[in-house]
Amino acid sequence: METNIKAYWLGHSAVKLVSPSGKIIFIDPFLKDNPSTPEELKEVKEADYILLTHGHEDHVGDTLEIAKNTGCTVVGIVELMGLLQKKGLSENQAIAFNKGGTVHFEDFSVTMVSANHSSSFDGEYAGDPAGLVVSFEDDLCIYHMGDTNIFSDLSLYGELYEPHVVLAPIGDHFTMGPEEAAYAVEMVNPTMALPIHYGTWPPIDADPTEFQEVLEEIADVEVVIPKAGEQFLG
Repeated sequence: METNIKAYWLGHSAVKLVSPSGKIIFIDPFLKDNPSTPEELKEVKEADYILLTHGHEDHVGDTLEIAKNTGCTVVGIVELMGLLQKKGLSENQAIAFNKGGTVHFEDFSVTMVSANHSSSFDGEYAGDPAGLVVSFEDDLCIYHMGDTNIFSDLSLYGELYEPHVVLAPIGDHFTMGPEEAAYAVEMVNPTMALPIHYGTWPPIDADPTEFQEVLEEIADVEVVIPKAGEQFLG
């Protein structure tokens, strides 16, 4: 797939994107305590943006430390941003928005959509969970589903945003399993799909090849299964 975007899967649901202008974007940077993240990638020295799907520890991860060390902007739902500010995130670094809303940056935008899951941070309600549609100007659109199960609005998201790449949780137990995830991706109808949120711990030790086999049988979608730390775009 031709693109000027660079994208890396860092294990679990953590993703690093580099925009065409060189902006470094992390989605759900659960790294230091993530057993699947390679050691050399656990320390983040440069970041421009962090995008958060919801408040659970395995998604917020190292957000506060990265934000403190890099001065990056943190983007997420209103309630979660408020809780992070109570924990030391600077108000100037926080951008709070909500479902259906879009925020615009130098060469990309982020739209918040629904996800069927739960969300808390440090024992407090952290707003609804979400998926994030990241659209790059004159380039690809990437949809990170966050933690979710299948639901009918996914077909509408495919029509509205036409994402080229979908990152779908397949681990089961806390999210969809491989088969359900395949049908969820089929509803969105992207060009490429990537399985995430699996293999980190025994309860979510799903087989990504099952996801691949089901999806490629029901839809014309390329399934990419990188190892943690590997580049999958650009």
